[in-house]
Amino acid sequence: MKKVAVSIGDLNGIGIEIALKAHDKIKKWVNPIYCINEKMLKKAAKLLNIKIPEDFKIYEVPGDFEITPGKIDKKSGKYSFDSFISAINLAKEKKADAITTLPIHKESWAKAGINYKGHTEVLRDIFKKNAIMMLGCPKMYVALFTEHIPLKKVAENIKKEKLFEFLIDFYKSTGFENIGVLGLNPHAGDGGVLGDEEIKEILPAILEANETLQKNVFYGPLVPDIAFVKRKGIYIAMYHDQGLAPLKALYFDESINVSLNLPILRTSVDHGTAFDIAYKGIANTKSYENAIKFIKNSNF
Repeated sequence: MKKVAVSIGDLNGIGIEIALKAHDKIKKWVNPIYCINEKMLKKAAKLLNIKIPEDFKIYEVPGDFEITPGKIDKKSGKYSFDSFISAINLAKEKKADAITTLPIHKESWAKAGINYKGHTEVLRDIFKKNAIMMLGCPKMYVALFTEHIPLKKVAENIKKEKLFEFLIDFYKSTGFENIGVLGLNPHAGDGGVLGDEEIKEILPAILEANETLQKNVFYGPLVPDIAFVKRKGIYIAMYHDQGLAPLKALYFDESINVSLNLPILRTSVDHGTAFDIAYKGIANTKSYENAIKFIKNSNF
């Protein structure tokens, strides 16, 4: 059974509730190691009025502060970061086979002086690899070519060589086939009338990737507004909302986040800290369960 290091996320959010509620189910699939100390775990469990399972194995992450449900707080932000780094170290030291992350709050990280926008950026920096962000569920996976950048900067980042490398790395990381690559512009540019990125950058990258792999793995550029009508498949989106708006509209509760092209496998829930429902006992555990299942069933 695989060992999974679980970073606990922002303790002012729903992550710890999800971990406690889902433990009895996920322990049948993997051996979880929760990156939190006993004092903070007891504080959270008391607020939630949830009994801590006897086999809830923890990896000590130093820290002590008052949990304030639903609040942005630098102490909680720092603790979530420290929990994540502890999970990474467990994986690097071969004490865990993979990592699953519960949600952090980007503003809490910023208040704590952490100069990263999220988990993926940390992984890129630590491993010096171009981590690929893929989200979805077995019905539909979407990988993001550009991620957390302003929309006005997307077009200038669509370059053939960068996209070609991304396509090859994505294929090598997953082994997936029949992968649709979305265009950037309305109607995929309409032959250059509405933009020429499809002609100059995206199609050449697709052709070169297929030629390099010696098989037709990628197809496109697809017209973005009709690419998802089948509600299934594997896609590469040119920017964040192009891929995630339809995915989350269809499969919000089921989707997970996977970091690919790294020496370790990391999965995550595909939702945020949900401060509005923190410590109310109503958090949905489905995405977390799917994130754990992905590791259980993965050969990556």
